[in-house]
Order: sequence, then structure tokens, then C-alpha cells
Amino acid sequence: MRAVIVDSAIYRDGRRTDDPGDLSDALAQARATGDAFLWVGLHEPTAAEFDHVSAEFALHPLAVEDALKAHQRPKLEVYDDSLFVVLKPVLYEPESDRVSSGELMVFIGDSFVVTVRHGEGAPLAAVRRRLEADPELLKHGPTSVLYAISDAVVDHYLEVAAELQVDLEELEADVFAPSGGGAGRTAERIYTAKRQVLEFRRASSPLAGPMARLATGAVPFVHERSMPFFRDVQDHLLRATEQVEGLDRLLSDVLSAHLAQMGVRQNDDMRKISAWAAMAAVPTMVAGVYGMNFDHMPELRWTWSYPAVVLLMAGVVTGLYRLFKRRGWM
Repeated sequence: MRAVIVDSAIYRDGRRTDDPGDLSDALAQARATGDAFLWVGLHEPTAAEFDHVSAEFALHPLAVEDALKAHQRPKLEVYDDSLFVVLKPVLYEPESDRVSSGELMVFIGDSFVVTVRHGEGAPLAAVRRRLEADPELLKHGPTSVLYAISDAVVDHYLEVAAELQVDLEELEADVFAPSGGGAGRTAERIYTAKRQVLEFRRASSPLAGPMARLATGAVPFVHERSMPFFRDVQDHLLRATEQVEGLDRLLSDVLSAHLAQMGVRQNDDMRKISAWAAMAAVPTMVAGVYGMNFDHMPELRWTWSYPAVVLLMAGVVTGLYRLFKRRGWM
């Protein structure tokens, strides 16, 4: 059981106390005074490992199933004895320019908080340290934990959005560069970026509903003075989602511009091919006519016929070249 419990502590009057030991005794101790709560953090527990925790805190079976299986959309669900919130933190990997998402499940109830983490993109140690350094915030009980986690997740959305913005600006510059880069490689980069933005949207956009509910205060187990804090998180989330929408529109515009450039380049290539084919057709036609070996042909026995024909072909080809060059076909 200790392998999956990353950390656990009782917080009384905004300050951490000793290791609670047995969860049942710790929860009873927290509830006895009324000014304390127990926070238990777990990382990717199995069903057997989570059974003890879910039984001690009387967690709803449906919420427990969601917490174990993961792969949930961000949401907020209210049960008789607890509040269940799903968050999807995102992680940006600069080496591969890849966005990945983890999952955080938060259970809040009478004098307890249980957090379940899936993936490496959602470390909570920094959040716990930040809260423990702010006793005034921790005095608000389990709500302060939910706020701090939500705030950290959403603030990181803004950081990842900024990183993606830089990547997309570089991609846009490459697309509009004179060389244009490799057409296949550029298209692949655009579609890869599209997938990263889509992954980001799946994590951030569905969170708008839960944050709106928390900001109104119409949710049980949430401190009545927490509304301004969740409104601040909601505002940051709105900025993040707007940035994601902007990135998606930018990618669509870049893709359209890239496809248009490819069409223009293909037209240019076809014009050049047509021009060269026209220039090659004239000497081919003349040479074909005089290569038919008829006995009676004009100028066949004339001494200057060969240089005259060569000069004629060279003159026509030169004239065509200048014409195509002037029209931008060459």
C-alpha cells in the first residue's frame, strides 16, 4: 500500500502535522477537531491497492472506476459523500515538440482530500510545497487543495501554449521562406502540430464547465469563500482556451498557404515544362520533315540548305525563349 501512496498528511489550522499512520484513525482524528483535514496522494494505483482507500473514505464506486481506468475527460461530479473532479495536465517536450497529457483525479469530502495521479505530466509535490508555505490558504480546508491543483494545471496550460506559439511561428516562417522547405516535410510538420494542438484542446476545453460551476459556488464540499479564487482560475483557463483556438486557426491558415504555394509551384513547373517542350518541338518538326528522304523536296539540292535550316531552327527557338522569358514562364 505504501508503494502507491506518494504522500499523506493531516493539516490542522493550515499547518502540516506528523505522518497520520493508519488512514482510518487519521480521518477520525481530522474530523474530531473540525479544523483539520487529511490529504492522501496516490500514483497509478491498481484496483486492489485502491480498495482500502476507497473503503476508508466511502468513495462512490463509479468515481472509483473512473479514477482507476483513467482516460477521462475533464469533469466535475457530485456524489452524496464526496466531490469528484478530473483534470488533465499537459506536458510539453521541447526535444520532440510534442504535447502529452496526464490525468489528475481529486476526491473532496468531509475533512479529506484524495488525489490520484496518472502519467508523469502531473506532479503534485510542488503544489503541496506551495500550499504548505501558505498556511492562510490551507486554512480553507480541502477546497484550498482543489484550488491549488486547478491553478497549477491551468497556469501550465498558458506556459505550454506559449511554447507552441513559438514553434508555430517558426513553422510559419519556414513555410513563407523563399525556399519553402521540402514540401512533404513541411506538410508533415503542419499535421504533427495539428495533432499536438488537438491534444491540448482535449485537455483544456472540457474544463471550462467544471471551473464555471466552482466559480459560482453552487457545489457542495467547497468553501463559500473560494469563489474569487476559482474565478481567477476560470479567467486563466479562458485565456488558455483562446490561445489554443488561435493556434488552431493559425495552423489552418499556414496549411492553406502551404497548399496554395504548392499549387503555384506546380503551375510554374508546368509552364516551364510546356515552354521547353514548345522550344523543342520546332527543331524536331523541321528535322522530321527533312528527314523523310523524299526525292523531290524544296531546297534539297541547294548548297546552303543545311546552314539555313539550322539558323532557322536556332532563330525560332531563340525567339520562343525570349517570349517565354518575358512572360515569366522561364
